[in-house]
Amino acid sequence: MPSPAAGNVGLADPLLDNCDGTGRAGASEDKHKYWVPAGKEEELAAVECAGEDGRPLLYRTFKVKGVLLHPYRLLNLARLLVIIQFFIWRMRHQDSDSMVLWWITVIGDFWFGVSWLLNQASKLNPIRRVPNLALLNQHFDPPSSSQLPGVDVFINTVDPVDEPVLCTMNSVLSILATDYPVHRHATYFSDDGGSLVHYEALLETARFAALWTPFCRKHRVEPRAPESYFAAAKADGEYTGHAPGEFVDDRRRVRREYEEFKARLEALFTVIPQRSEACERDSAKGGGARATFMADGTHWPGTWIEPAENHKKGQHAAIVQVMLNHPGYKPQLGTPASSENPLDFSSVDVRLPMLVYIAREKRPGYDHQKKAGAMNVQLRVSALLSNAPFIINFDGDHYINNSGAFRAAMCFMLDRRHGDDTAFVQFPQRFDDVDPTDRYCNHNRVFFDATSLGLNGIQGPSYVGTGCMFRRAALYGADPQRWQPDDAKVLDNPCRQFGNSMPFISSVPLASNQERSITPPASLDARLTAELADVAACAYEDGTEWGYGVGWVYNIATEDVVTGFRLHRKGWRSMYCSMEPDAFRGTAPINLTERLYQILRWSGGSLDMFFSRNCPLLADRRLHPMQRIAYTNMTVYPISAAFIFVYDLLPLMWLSGSEFYIQKPFQTYAMYLFGGIAMMEASGMVEIRWAGLTLLDWCRNEQFYMIGATGVYPAAVLHSLVRLVGLKGLPFKLTSKPQSAIGGVARERFAELYDVQWAPLLVPTVVVMAVNVAAIGAAAGRAVAFGCSLAQVAGAAGGLLFNVWVLLLLYPFALGIMGRWSKRPSLLFLLLVAALVAIALAYVALLAVLAPRTTMAPFRLVGSLLCGVSPATWRI
Repeated sequence: MPSPAAGNVGLADPLLDNCDGTGRAGASEDKHKYWVPAGKEEELAAVECAGEDGRPLLYRTFKVKGVLLHPYRLLNLARLLVIIQFFIWRMRHQDSDSMVLWWITVIGDFWFGVSWLLNQASKLNPIRRVPNLALLNQHFDPPSSSQLPGVDVFINTVDPVDEPVLCTMNSVLSILATDYPVHRHATYFSDDGGSLVHYEALLETARFAALWTPFCRKHRVEPRAPESYFAAAKADGEYTGHAPGEFVDDRRRVRREYEEFKARLEALFTVIPQRSEACERDSAKGGGARATFMADGTHWPGTWIEPAENHKKGQHAAIVQVMLNHPGYKPQLGTPASSENPLDFSSVDVRLPMLVYIAREKRPGYDHQKKAGAMNVQLRVSALLSNAPFIINFDGDHYINNSGAFRAAMCFMLDRRHGDDTAFVQFPQRFDDVDPTDRYCNHNRVFFDATSLGLNGIQGPSYVGTGCMFRRAALYGADPQRWQPDDAKVLDNPCRQFGNSMPFISSVPLASNQERSITPPASLDARLTAELADVAACAYEDGTEWGYGVGWVYNIATEDVVTGFRLHRKGWRSMYCSMEPDAFRGTAPINLTERLYQILRWSGGSLDMFFSRNCPLLADRRLHPMQRIAYTNMTVYPISAAFIFVYDLLPLMWLSGSEFYIQKPFQTYAMYLFGGIAMMEASGMVEIRWAGLTLLDWCRNEQFYMIGATGVYPAAVLHSLVRLVGLKGLPFKLTSKPQSAIGGVARERFAELYDVQWAPLLVPTVVVMAVNVAAIGAAAGRAVAFGCSLAQVAGAAGGLLFNVWVLLLLYPFALGIMGRWSKRPSLLFLLLVAALVAIALAYVALLAVLAPRTTMAPFRLVGSLLCGVSPATWRI
C-alpha cells in the first residue's frame, strides 16, 4: 500500500512550514523565509535520482540566512567582549563596603559569564534537516517489493496505575498501525512491574488491533492512537483513504468497538482479583498468600496482587511471551462485509506486526538499573526473535502522532552522506494536555526548537530518552566506519562483551547489515524459550560490559543523555528530525511538585555525569570540540544555582538603615550591567525569529530556570556533593503521569495543575519570594516615612527593579502554590499589594520603636544585585 506520506510535500519542501505542529499563536508564520539551502549539494537533494552507489540524498539541509545569522553571532561576540572588559574593570576597582560579598559576586559573575558562553556556543550554527519521504518511498519502498530495513520498537512501562494502562495500550495500538511494512517491524513491550494487568491488557489490545489497524490502513487516519483520534472534534485535512463512502459508518462502528475495548481494560482491575479469589477457593491449598491466577487457571509467574515470595515487585521470574507472531511476507487481504463483520476489509492487508511481552527476572540483591536495565533486556530478546538493524524506543505515555515517523528517521539512516555514521535520530518531545500557557515550561521549546537545531550543526542532538531511532550496531559498542581500523575484528572478546548466550553472540555481526529485514526464528521451541529466559535473567550481565560499553548506560539518573554521549564520544553522529504533524506526542507532569521532582532528577543526574568517567572534558578527539562544550553545558548548569540563590537573598540588606555598595563606582557598574542585558535580550529576539518561537516560549524558559535555580538546582548540587564524599545522595522520585491525560473530559484535564503537594523542595523558593516582597515593602515604608529626593529614588531604582524582576520570574511558582485560587490570577496581585502595605506599615512601626528620633539615611540598595543575576544567564 502506498504511503500516505508520499504525497506530503511539506516533508520534502524547502518552505519548512511550522514544524511544531501546534499552530501556536505568535509563532513565526513565515519562519521559512529565514532558512536557505546549506550548499550546492543540497540542491541535488531535490533531484529524484540516486548517486553513484545507488543511494539517493534523502534529506535536505538548511541553514539560517546570513541576514539573521550574522547579526546573531555579532551580538554574542559583542556581549562576550563586554563581559571580558567588565571583569577587567572589576578587578581594577576592588572597592566595596564588604569585600567578602565583593569576592562572592566576582566569582558568581565569572561563573555566569562562563555558563552563558557555554550555552550560546552550541547555537552559533543552527541547521535544519528535512526528510524527503517521497524519494525514500520511490527508492526503498516500491509497490510489492519493499526494501526498507527492519525496525524493532521498544515500549517501556512499570505500573498500570501510575502510568494509566489505557494510555499505554494506545501507544501500542499506534505502533501496530504505523505506516511501515508490517513484516519489517516488531514491537517489544517491557513490563518492568511484571503485572498481570499489563499482560491481559496487551492480549485485549492485540485483539482490538485486528480491527483498528485495518481501519487505519483503509482510511489512512491520523493519528493512529484511537483515544487521540476520536477525541479530535473533526478529522484534520482532506480524506485520503480508499473508501470515502464507507468512512462514516466504519468510523462509527470502530468507535463503538473502542468504547467496549476501554471498558474491558478498566474491568481488568476488578476481573483479575475476582478470578483469583474464585480460583483460590477452588484450590485444594489453604493458607499463605493468595495467588494471582491467569485466565487459564494457572498461577501468574510475575507479581501477584497479594505479594508473596518470588511473586512481588523486585522478585519474580522472567516472562517472554509472543502475543502476535511474525505475519509472514505475503499480504493477506481481509474479508468482505458480512453480518458478523460489517466492515469491508477485502482490499486491505489485515496482517499485524509481531508483538512480544517481556517482564525481566528480578531478584533481591541485584541492582536492576531501572529503565536502562529493562531496555538492555529488550535489546537481547529482540536480537533472538527479530534482530532488526534499527531500534526505536518509546516511553509508555508516548504514541505515534504521524505514521510516517519511522520512514522519516530512515531518510537520515540511509542517506549516502552521513547515514553510515549516524547512530541515532532524535525527534522532539511534544505533549498533549499541557495547560495552554505552559505554566511550567513542559514543552521546553527553547531546547527543542533552538538548542537542538544548534547541536544539529555540530555532531548532533543529545538523546532525550524517548522518540529516538538507534542503529543496533552502535548500541553494541561498534565504531563508526570512518573510525574503524583496517584490521578491526567484528567480535574481539564476545563473552566478555555480551555474555554467554551463543545465539545472541551469533546475532551480533548480522545487526551491522542495515539492509536486513526482520528474520524470525523458524519455531519457538523449548531451546529458544530457555535461551530467551536466560538473556532476560538478572544474573546474565554479571562480568560483562552491559551498561558500560554495550547498550544503555547504568548507574546514573540521566541514562539517556549519557548513552547518547557515549555514542558521540566514539565518533558517531546523530540527527534531529522535526516533522509536521509532530512525529510523537506524550504526556507531561503539569503539577508543580511533580515537575520540580522531574527537574531534580535531570539536574542531579547531569552533575553526576560531570563528576564521573563520562565527563565531557575527559573524552578523546572523536568528540567534536563544540560538542564537548555543549555536553559540558548540559552537565554543569545546576552549579549556577549556588550564586543565584545568594543574589536572590541579598535584598535582605534593604533592612539596613544605611547606604550599602557592593561595587563602586556604581554608575559604571550599572552601565556594564544594562549594556550586557540589552545585548542578551537582542540576541534572544533574533533567536526567537529563526527558531520559530513565541515570546511566551522564551519567557516561560526564563521563568522556570529561575524557579529551578532557587529550589531544585541547589538540591541537585547538594546531592552531588554528598555523592562525592561517598554517601548515597538524595533519592530521586519517579514522575507520576497525569491520570486525566487520556480520556478525561475538558474540565478535568488540568486538575493536576491546581493540586498543591507541599514538599521540602518548595521551601527555598518560597523564602526567596518572601525576601523580595519584604524588601519592596520595607523600601516603600521608608520612602513614605522619611521621604527621599529624586537622586535617592534614582539610586534605589536599580535594586527595586531587581526585586520586581525576581518576582516576575517566580510568577508561575506563585500561581502553583495558590492551588485552585490560581484560576483567578488577579487574586495574586491583590495579595501582593496587601502584603506590601502590611510590610511597609510594620517596618515603619518597627523603626519608630527602635529609633524614634533617628533620621534614616535614604536607602540605596546597590547594584551588584543586578549584574550578578543578569537575566542573560538564566536558561532552562
